[in-house]
Amino acid sequence: MRKILYKILLAVNVFFAFTLLVSYLAVVISPVDFTLPAFFGLAYPYLLLINIILVIIWAMLLRFEAFISVVVIAIGFTHFSNYIKLTRPSGDKSNTFKVLSYNVRLFNYFENNHGVISEKKVIEFIKAQKPDIICLQEFFISGYPAVEEALMIDALGGKYYSHMKVSGRGKTRYYGIVTFSKFPIVRRGEIIHPGSSSLSIYTDVLIQKDTFRIYNNHLQSFRLRRMERSFIEELTASDDKETMNEVKNLSVSLKKGFVERALQAQLVKDNINKSPFPVIVLGDFNDTPVSYAYRKIRKGLNDSFLNSGYGAGFTYMGNYPRNRIDYILYDDALINSYFEIIKVKYSDHYPIIAYFRKKN
Repeated sequence: MRKILYKILLAVNVFFAFTLLVSYLAVVISPVDFTLPAFFGLAYPYLLLINIILVIIWAMLLRFEAFISVVVIAIGFTHFSNYIKLTRPSGDKSNTFKVLSYNVRLFNYFENNHGVISEKKVIEFIKAQKPDIICLQEFFISGYPAVEEALMIDALGGKYYSHMKVSGRGKTRYYGIVTFSKFPIVRRGEIIHPGSSSLSIYTDVLIQKDTFRIYNNHLQSFRLRRMERSFIEELTASDDKETMNEVKNLSVSLKKGFVERALQAQLVKDNINKSPFPVIVLGDFNDTPVSYAYRKIRKGLNDSFLNSGYGAGFTYMGNYPRNRIDYILYDDALINSYFEIIKVKYSDHYPIIAYFRKKN
């Protein structure tokens, strides 16, 4: 009996160690070419946790098999720091400007009394934060965009310039992304993502005589249908045939999301590379740090969480497994001194903030 249990445990360990190794390939292999590593990259935090548990089990049994997972974890240890920061930064906020990014989930328009309560709370929260630059994703308005944009500025205190990009959802319903800036805006532009409702805009702002380009992004989501949500939430309640159909539909949605984001990340990166100004790139990438899209966009830039964050970096806290998919990246022309994930529950995302000062 012991030998059987040993063989089962060893087989389980080898399997999960192998999947963790495959997840590391997600950052270098484009899902356009080969999708499988992207699936494991999405599951990286949980694959890592399972391997840690297996190390503990083998260690308690005083078995050298513990080194199977130890070696695999060590190979990809840099990915661990993309999720967990164990050292607390100094947090110097003097002579800085404050940037906030927040996916507001359409202000929960289809819940909570048509979003009236949620929108009010979000606006009150943002106003209290007093950020110099605000970037919102999944922004929702019901009415004429120009009028609603002006009302939003007024609700925030009336001291902001704005750049909004929306798509229609009926005659008076619009969703999109918006950037508010206390600094003057000297140029507005957008990046077109063909065949997708995903949005990316760039806004050139003048900060103390220097121009910086702010990229606000909401990249392709997985767009899981209702039945796929039901599958995730009620997996154990489905019969075998239904489960297989749901797995197939779910995998198709995930694969499409990976591929679309890889293409969109390339477009965003091409635009960043052509920017005549130092950049701040932020928003909801809908992908994890162990992904091709994140690594493509981040290349040559710094990650605020890695530089000055602390603790667990999870920013998505919705119906699906928790993960880190919201970012504030920045150019070497800036110094980042503080980063924080603010744990308020007005959306399925947490807002994130970062403080910057110009490098002299």
